[in-house]
Amino acid sequence: QVQPVESGGGSVQAGGSLRLACLSSGVTINTNFVGWFRQVPGKEREGVAAISPGGRSLVYADSVRGRFTISRDYIKNTVYLQMNNLKPEDTAMYYCAATRRSGTNDPLSPRTYDSWGQGTQVTVSS
Repeated sequence: QVQPVESGGGSVQAGGSLRLACLSSGVTINTNFVGWFRQVPGKEREGVAAISPGGRSLVYADSVRGRFTISRDYIKNTVYLQMNNLKPEDTAMYYCAATRRSGTNDPLSPRTYDSWGQGTQVTVSS
């Protein structure tokens, strides 16, 4: 069973960058569809980006397209979320999630995923 573990969160000023990492403490994450989500208190969890097992399918939310990049490192068994030009509205707890399904029609829906990490906090100040 894949068990995602996130790292890389922190506090930055607007316009700055952070890179989040997601690896599995269990079996390899390389064969799973993986998504990054974020959530602020009182709001629903929002899909940010997702990547297929082969890395050919990349999906982004409109709010982050052009600023965030999702990628895989198969040797390190890790999925990254590079976040550039961060804005205060990007402040949230960021979660990595994985699904045993190799494909999905709704990669940015939380319902697609069955394994979740504990989250890493990202705070962007103006």
